[in-house]
Amino acid sequence: MSIQSTHRPGRPRPALSRRALLAGTAAGAVGLSLAACGKGKKSGSQGDSKTVTVVTHDSFHVSEDLQKAFTSETGYTLKVATSGDAGALVNKLVLTKDAPLGDAVFGIDNTYATRALDQGVIDTSATVTLPKGAENYVVADTPALAPIDVGDVCLNIDTGYFTGKGLTPPATFEDLTKPEYKGLLVAINPTNSSPGMAWLLATIGHFGAGSFAGYWKQLMANGARIAEDWSAAYETDFSGSGKGTYPIVVSYASSPSFTVSKDKSSSSTSALLDTAFRQVEYAGVLKGAANPEGGKAFVTWMLSKAVQEDIPGQMYMYPVLPDAALPEALTKFGPLSKSPVKVDPKEITTHREEWLNTWTEAVGK
Repeated sequence: MSIQSTHRPGRPRPALSRRALLAGTAAGAVGLSLAACGKGKKSGSQGDSKTVTVVTHDSFHVSEDLQKAFTSETGYTLKVATSGDAGALVNKLVLTKDAPLGDAVFGIDNTYATRALDQGVIDTSATVTLPKGAENYVVADTPALAPIDVGDVCLNIDTGYFTGKGLTPPATFEDLTKPEYKGLLVAINPTNSSPGMAWLLATIGHFGAGSFAGYWKQLMANGARIAEDWSAAYETDFSGSGKGTYPIVVSYASSPSFTVSKDKSSSSTSALLDTAFRQVEYAGVLKGAANPEGGKAFVTWMLSKAVQEDIPGQMYMYPVLPDAALPEALTKFGPLSKSPVKVDPKEITTHREEWLNTWTEAVGK
């Protein structure tokens, strides 16, 4: 995910800040209401057939003009209820599944998707048409949990630090255990942070469930720091933000597109794409929703071209729509990895707590 209002150099970073703090805090529901007009539907959220309540992470962002267009085109008022990061979101949905908090959900990611499905949170009969290629991200053959956007969590480096030291930058997971990179890495606690969890999964997928703990022990022996959240790691400890002393950090592949020079010709940071784990965010209609038709209209809207093209600038993720236009800085300096590390979502659900306990023992937390 959690997603408090932190900032990156030059502009707000809701998606990154969203993932900054873990799932443990259950944020109260906060509503954003737009004036409704047009037709109503069946029984809706809290008895209002013209309201669609979307339960989401703390920094759901879609441009206001598009939200107004949703209302004018569908007749539904959009109400957003925030519930923390991905883990907190799913936990809250599971706890309230007999009395759903809304009609639809956005922000369940692939580290929690199978839990949501196994717990019966999603109305699996409420499917929408997916864009070509989006089916590659469908979890457990259940397209009702519709893929909306993707992003890679990976190592970022402060390129100026390595140039200034005459030191070849690292490129692989294994490089970080070498003596020349001693004391240069700041990682993120996976028990407190979803990017931290994503990069833990990257190490599990790369080294294997039986060997990743040994790798983390090597990282700690080589002076790695463990920050408690993304904000502390990137904005305080990372030298690429201009404040810290660590030139290697766990962040997003898109992050270098926000450290671009004034003439837009270069970035002061770069992403190590061979260390990436891909996050996918989903939307779906909640089982037992008061307004399932409105919930389905919301999911369909999130896959519309206008919203898909809005996502990079608002939530700094890549849309699943293949022909969506993308900001030049994102494609030039923040591309996705061509071969991200993969871990089966079902395995994540089954072994999450076990892996977190193993990690905790390995790093001495």
